[in-house]
Amino acid sequence: MSHSLALAHRFPALRPRSGLWLSFAAAALIAVAAAAQAQFVPPAPGTQVHDASALKPPAGARVAIVEFADYECPDCAHANPLLKEAAAKYKIPLVRHDFPLPMHNWSFTAAVNARWFDTKSKALGDEYRDQVFANQISIYSPAILAQFTEKFAADHHIALPFAVDPQGKLAAEVKADYALGQRIGIEHTPTIWVVTANSKGAPFVEVVDRSKLFQLIDQAIADTRSR
Repeated sequence: MSHSLALAHRFPALRPRSGLWLSFAAAALIAVAAAAQAQFVPPAPGTQVHDASALKPPAGARVAIVEFADYECPDCAHANPLLKEAAAKYKIPLVRHDFPLPMHNWSFTAAVNARWFDTKSKALGDEYRDQVFANQISIYSPAILAQFTEKFAADHHIALPFAVDPQGKLAAEVKADYALGQRIGIEHTPTIWVVTANSKGAPFVEVVDRSKLFQLIDQAIADTRSR
């Protein structure tokens, strides 16, 4: 029911006998319209955080970027260069967490592969993540992901084993990240925060508008600066 129909239903046509009745009806209409408008104000965007224990920088850092991402998520691929640029510009950690969405058929495997490359070096694992995002549009199936991963390993002169996670330890780590995201309250990817330690301001701020990422980092650095 539209606002106008609702008001007509509540205030049926009257035959006012004086200016007083007209004034009363007009005031009542304005009050109800304002109340109806207040009821339909959309909620503020952002994640309702239930568990903030992971929303803090690594030990020794005052400010960091924390991201929960899915390797098949187009917006995650779009965000990745900006997050890397921000981390490099401000020399702050970029803490990546895996949140592979159930509807995606190769994202979980890509997350496991990245953790296998982490075992060779964290830099190599991060390079694999970056390359998956950069080539996401051409990785349209688990089979193509396997070919991509084999080529990535060969290009870095690494022998890729037949089974990268025979005991399921890396898969368990990915699942633990996903469970962490659920405890936090994540509902979409990418979900990104600027997090701080010993801040005079907010301990963490979600990056809802990525055009304001640098501004949020500037504020976080200012809020954690020693007096």
